Amino acid sequence: MKAIFDARQWHHDPKHFMANGKAQPNPEQPKRIEVLQNGALAAGCTFSEPQDAGLGPIAAVHTAEYLTFLKNIYRRWQYIKDAGEEVIPNIHPANRSDSYPKSATGQSGYHQADTACPIAEGTWEASYWSAQSAISGADYLREGGQSAYVLARPPGHHAFADMAGGFCFLNNSGIAAQRLAAAGLRPAIVDVDVHHGNGTQGIFYNRDDVLTVSLHADPERFYPFFWGHAQERGEGAGLGYNLNLPLARGTDDAGFLKSLDVALERVTLFGADVVVVALGLDASIDDPFQGLAVTKEGFSRIGAAFANLGLPVLFVQEGGYLSDSLGENLTRCLTGYQTAT
Repeated sequence: MKAIFDARQWHHDPKHFMANGKAQPNPEQPKRIEVLQNGALAAGCTFSEPQDAGLGPIAAVHTAEYLTFLKNIYRRWQYIKDAGEEVIPNIHPANRSDSYPKSATGQSGYHQADTACPIAEGTWEASYWSAQSAISGADYLREGGQSAYVLARPPGHHAFADMAGGFCFLNNSGIAAQRLAAAGLRPAIVDVDVHHGNGTQGIFYNRDDVLTVSLHADPERFYPFFWGHAQERGEGAGLGYNLNLPLARGTDDAGFLKSLDVALERVTLFGADVVVVALGLDASIDDPFQGLAVTKEGFSRIGAAFANLGLPVLFVQEGGYLSDSLGENLTRCLTGYQTAT
């Protein structure tokens, strides 16, 4: 299987994130790249670097205002007396329609949904090349490829059109799906991360040309809390084109795969001709977030289920944090897909 990665993605090296009122070491570490690369290589992947498609495909999903913020905020942050080493907001607007401030502090609160997306010196560069990797993956499928794996790091599915969140800055899966839709294809995004893909949902919530489906731990008591509930079905033209399948904490292979069957039936009935898999491996029983309990064998069966659709598939890496099984879980998923193809 073709795999895509750019070494500049190493440059995002966040030190902290705030959770439950406490500064903690950030789990979205560069070392994830090494582990995931090894996992993909063990599945027989061959890596190549992405082409630079420029800002156009990214701006097709994200606002120019947000991209201006993301590109420049770290430099601007340095002018604040006694500021922390990373951009972390301490105030947020009550509504997206509230006034847009000029200050770096105010804009950070507007464009960062939470305290789990600190912006450091290399964040923009790494995010840009993570997105370019996803764009190159989409282009490979547009040109007739049947499957590819994108090592997208930092991940993307919590990033809205104008807002970062949850370790995510540019919505790689959404950018890839938009690239495919712009080429006249009919993409479905299926998100199997333990956390709901709230940014992806937000980007496509009023659209009927991209189906969004997410399987995740029930957000009633789990991040991202405010999104990912079953009653969220889309709005306007998008009504009926968003499907959330929240799962009880600790759901095992059988429960996850049963919901995946529901998700893939919706993909078929949507008439999708290409699938973007937002591949979170943090549904693992071994993941530090401990939301779901998918085993290594479960990831093999997840990969096989996508192969059985008989459609081109682009796997875009989302979550999945350092544990003894992280690399093998990726190997199992990609091998499961290739074996069943």
